[in-house]
Amino acid sequence: MPRPKPLLLASMLLAALPGAAFAQAAAWPAAKPITLIVPYSAGGSVDFNARLVATKLGERLKQSVVIENVTGAGGAIGVAKAANAAPDGYTLVAGPDSAIAIGKLINPAAFKFDPLKDLAPVGMLNTAPMVLVARPGLPAQSYTDFVKLAKAAPGKYNYATSGVGTVLQLAMELLKERSGIYVTHVPYRGGAQIATDVIGNQIDLAMLVSTSAIPHVNGGRLKALGVTGSKRLDALPNVPAFDEMPGLKGYSMLSWTGIFAPANTPPAIVARLNQELNAVLKDPEVRTKLTEQGALPGSGSAEELGKFVHAEYARNQKIVQAANIKE
Repeated sequence: MPRPKPLLLASMLLAALPGAAFAQAAAWPAAKPITLIVPYSAGGSVDFNARLVATKLGERLKQSVVIENVTGAGGAIGVAKAANAAPDGYTLVAGPDSAIAIGKLINPAAFKFDPLKDLAPVGMLNTAPMVLVARPGLPAQSYTDFVKLAKAAPGKYNYATSGVGTVLQLAMELLKERSGIYVTHVPYRGGAQIATDVIGNQIDLAMLVSTSAIPHVNGGRLKALGVTGSKRLDALPNVPAFDEMPGLKGYSMLSWTGIFAPANTPPAIVARLNQELNAVLKDPEVRTKLTEQGALPGSGSAEELGKFVHAEYARNQKIVQAANIKE
């Protein structure tokens, strides 16, 4: 049986809604502007990508999509505001991996909501691999070389990330577990100073998002030991993915941001948002600007994002427990 087209599917979902919900979904999005919450301050990568998509999404919906920066608690406050908003399609959140699939595992007191139950997945905004970089003076030219050094001197070496409970820390902790090494975590308050300290040989290693790593690696200031995605980066063709390395087959971790609505948002509205989001992410201008930021444009259905988030949460829970990561 052929699958219904997206607009037909949306119409079918509308028809299945009870009276009040039907009227609500049928009127959307004409009533007022849509708010897209960014749970971080303006100027960062999540904010940039959200603003880029919001502009194009508003053009397609013929309704303004307004960015609201709601900061605090590692993204928990902004995501909580979206989770507690009316499920009417007028509030969305650009939910990053740390706030959606990690934070509650690390600091449950800061999460008065359940990201897996209180949010409705809409679609993936973007993903980005990370890069493990080393200081110029480290006597290792590859990750295999570094593993030998680390095994010969457990605890001697350290690595930096932008904070406890970030996807950067979890990516390195999983790498340590798979490689059988002990390397000390040095958390920073944000990532701006990390590259400077690694370049200055004050820190041995750092796990950085690709956007931050690529300029320094290509400029010869840092050594790249591996990429956390399942394949090599076009911008770093000579740097292997960890998945290619002995003993690390299947290793893959990405930084990601999804678009979410409050739970119980009418399915027809979610379907329309997903349809328009995917159309925006296929726009050549949007794709170019995202890739310039080191991000890979997202795609897929709302259901696929939901399954992905649940899988990420389950995987991260194992990493957090094994490494005893606490806020």
